[in-house]
Amino acid sequence: MKEFGQKHNKVTKNNTISPPEPVLRVSPWWLSPGASVTLSCEVEHVSAGWSFYWYKAVPDLSHKSGSYSYELLPASSNGTADNSYIIHGQTHTAGYVCRAGRGEPHFYTLYSQPHFVWSGDLHPSASLSVSPDRVQHFTSDSVSLSCEGNSAEWRVSRFLLPDFLSFCSDWGTMNGSTCHVQKIQSSNAVYWCESGSAFSNAVNITGHYDDELLLLSPVHPGTEGHSVTLGCKLRTENLLSKVFFYQNDTIIQSESRVEMIIPAVSKSHEGFYKCQSSGKESPQSWLAVTSTSRLDSSSFPVLVVGPVCVFLLMIFPLMFYFCKKSKDSSSISRSVEQNQNCFPDEIDAQHNTYASLLHGDVALYESLRGPEDPEINPEYANIEWERFHRR
Repeated sequence: MKEFGQKHNKVTKNNTISPPEPVLRVSPWWLSPGASVTLSCEVEHVSAGWSFYWYKAVPDLSHKSGSYSYELLPASSNGTADNSYIIHGQTHTAGYVCRAGRGEPHFYTLYSQPHFVWSGDLHPSASLSVSPDRVQHFTSDSVSLSCEGNSAEWRVSRFLLPDFLSFCSDWGTMNGSTCHVQKIQSSNAVYWCESGSAFSNAVNITGHYDDELLLLSPVHPGTEGHSVTLGCKLRTENLLSKVFFYQNDTIIQSESRVEMIIPAVSKSHEGFYKCQSSGKESPQSWLAVTSTSRLDSSSFPVLVVGPVCVFLLMIFPLMFYFCKKSKDSSSISRSVEQNQNCFPDEIDAQHNTYASLLHGDVALYESLRGPEDPEINPEYANIEWERFHRR
């Protein structure tokens, strides 16, 4: 497994030292949809004259070991004088890369390791589901990670906090669009699906030893107004005599039941949850809540059609009345001909359509010249990753 953020100084055959790579930092790591994302590119021995280049990481599934194509971001083809770059209105999970260059001709640093900004919101084009559907798992649990969306080929990626990236082929078995994991590693990791330029929602999964007490909380954010169920579990499956549930370290339920139901979750329910029972305390997990005011492309037409339909039903009788009145008047025969077209085919078709329609954040330089350089010739650089070692 390759470690991010390392500075690699390699001695070549002619005893020259190759440059270490710059370090990319992304803030925030987890998105609030539509928020701005700040990329920062850190280079050793920073001095005047550096230009910084910013890339989007595009998954390349032709290599099972995992690789990306690096696509220049807008306004980055000639580099930026500032070592930070702001992306406005980010809504989906995405990966980014940077590098720097200076001099004439340009001498470039290595590419940074890709870093990601994650969104937990589900999207029709790409989504990741987890079975069993919970954040916390025992290390002896088998887990299935399934990708769905507009693609025939997927891979599942894992970012092991704080700084390790790997793919399902390293720690699981990819069968079609599902990654099967026999045993979850004792760790805190983020998982997501990749296919071409598509990134799915990201989920946080933690692995815990079999003698621990676990909080059972959904892996996806709750939807405002919907119910959410939290549970408390021991590996032995024995019923717990008394269970205490906490939100942000404040007790919110103390009963004999091993689950707690929030009938209509709201933004006030967001926070860190944990449970206690039988002298044990579970790790805490974050419960996110998605606001219903956040409209996606699929729900927008439904919400718009209602008011439009009401408007049309109100206006059509008036249009018919004035059209009929104009027909009865012989003094405005020219207007009669025009008013007979008050209902063009397009409006009739539209009316029929409407009437039928009643959802945290966690470089010297190298000379790279020639046609392989993305700034000089192509705008994409295929970067083949070294195969990650199993931990």
